Amino acid sequence: MDMDIRIGSAPDSWGVWFPEDPSQTPWPRFMDEISGAGYQWTELGPYGYLPTETKILKAELAKRDLRICAAFAMGNLEEPELWPELESQVIGAGKVLEALNAEYLVLIDGTYSNLFTGEQIEPKELDYDGWQQLIATTHKIADIVSERFNLKLVFHPHAETHVEYEDQIEQFLDETDPSRVSLCFDVGHHAYRGGDPVAFMRKHHGRIPYLHIKSVDPEMQRKVENENISFATAVSMEMFCEPSVGVVDFQALRDLLTELDFDGFAIVEQDMYPAAFDRPLPIAKRTLEYLKGIGLGH
Repeated sequence: MDMDIRIGSAPDSWGVWFPEDPSQTPWPRFMDEISGAGYQWTELGPYGYLPTETKILKAELAKRDLRICAAFAMGNLEEPELWPELESQVIGAGKVLEALNAEYLVLIDGTYSNLFTGEQIEPKELDYDGWQQLIATTHKIADIVSERFNLKLVFHPHAETHVEYEDQIEQFLDETDPSRVSLCFDVGHHAYRGGDPVAFMRKHHGRIPYLHIKSVDPEMQRKVENENISFATAVSMEMFCEPSVGVVDFQALRDLLTELDFDGFAIVEQDMYPAAFDRPLPIAKRTLEYLKGIGLGH
């Protein structure tokens, strides 16, 4: 088998974090620009950002030669009383993904900080019961999307959630069923939290069919750590940067993926909320040119 990496990008790379927000790029412009930049694969982003009526969405995708590979659902997995809202995201996204013949649902635990203010709103670490609930909810969602929508669940370790550091991710992998739960491995978030993404990928590649691609500005990372700056503020300060210039060694990652005959998605997801409307497109073009230039995907 030869390496087969499908490169895409995502609404996140256009500054989109929420279903509706006037500071975000309007969805028609996002779709025009991601296609114009040369990408063929994209994610739905937060459920409700792109049109949720599949007939409309299919037409909009078709006229730009775009395909959907995933969407994400995000919520506090450890809090059972919040299940109805999370379930509605999962079911809504699942229906759209199934209609579009997509393959994955990306699941993210809710942040323990407020994404607008940076204020800590939950404990940074879960107690035993909270952790067990997070694992149980993950399995529950995996079963729903598999049985109802023929989708695979990929869990996204994410900064300022309860699964962000390498030891937490490894505990999560140890306690989840490999036949039901894989990872969406974000190399930028992993580096941001002090991990070596290439070494982690080498160790755990059997659980990783799906990558999120971005890098981290090392000077900005030191500033964020030294001054205890929140994730949302760090993003607005452009801590996450283009793959060609940050701390993640993408040529080493390419070599590893070649060695592994990696067959999966590598979706550029460069956090930049909020983003000036004219900022994302040039970055998206440069990033695709860089990734293809080093032989990372097609």
